[in-house]
Amino acid sequence: MTDDTPDQPQIYLISPPEFELSSYPDRLAACLDATPVACVRLALATRDEDRISRAADALREVCHARDVALVIDTHALLAERLGLDGIHLMDSARSVKSMRKALGDDAIVGAFCGTSRHDGMTAGELGADYVSFGPVGATALGDGRLAERELFEWWSQMIEVPVVAEGALDEGLIRTLAPFADFLGLGDEIWSTEDPVKTLDALVAASR
Repeated sequence: MTDDTPDQPQIYLISPPEFELSSYPDRLAACLDATPVACVRLALATRDEDRISRAADALREVCHARDVALVIDTHALLAERLGLDGIHLMDSARSVKSMRKALGDDAIVGAFCGTSRHDGMTAGELGADYVSFGPVGATALGDGRLAERELFEWWSQMIEVPVVAEGALDEGLIRTLAPFADFLGLGDEIWSTEDPVKTLDALVAASR
């Protein structure tokens, strides 16, 4: 997962927390076929190993057929066992060093750091391939704190580790953050709509 077009953020798709295996892989494939995507994150809420494994197998087939990296939230052992490209950690910088050692240099290790500049810097120093900040838009989830434009602007000027903006993005926020974010993390913003491909196209257009 690399940032080859610094002037325009790349797209990082995040799966819904729950989805039907009979239909979601096709919806994902349609989005990947319509728009260049750098990475997909499997972000199921369930902790059922069998369900996660079956979902990972289905999404891996879709993503790897299109040369798109697939990472998984939290479950490092499954990432390796299922032939995924890496891990997205939800505990800021705490697990970065151990996960890098466990998965090796070739695996993608990303870290969600909420709104903490300090945690992001620490994650980068410990070997994270990217740092994710969010939510950037208003949401009832979390503690109400938002990752503001100033955080991304500072990061883009001071830190070389690629940064993902995610959480309740809309066209206005994308226009504001596009000059400073390397990746836009899009999930419910598209999957909750009737036409994910059309919605994704509109959000991508706002980043240009």
